[in-house]
Amino acid sequence: MKAAELRDLPVDELSRKAAELRENVFNLRIRHAAGTLDSSADLGKQRRDLARVLRILNQKTKAEGKQPSPPAEKKG
Repeated sequence: MKAAELRDLPVDELSRKAAELRENVFNLRIRHAAGTLDSSADLGKQRRDLARVLRILNQKTKAEGKQPSPPAEKKG
């Protein structure tokens, strides 16, 4: 995922993508701790993607002058 592609996305889509990446990083960390992770490089890649999304989200919200909406919580 490239930064140029992310800059074209609206703020709400970036928020959803950040929530999805947070969940992926969490799951990869659990699998890494359990020893079932196939490639530890996947964890680093997901973390970098999350940081990239959060940076662009922060830039967009500052440019718009409003606070980012918190990620939607799962119900159930």
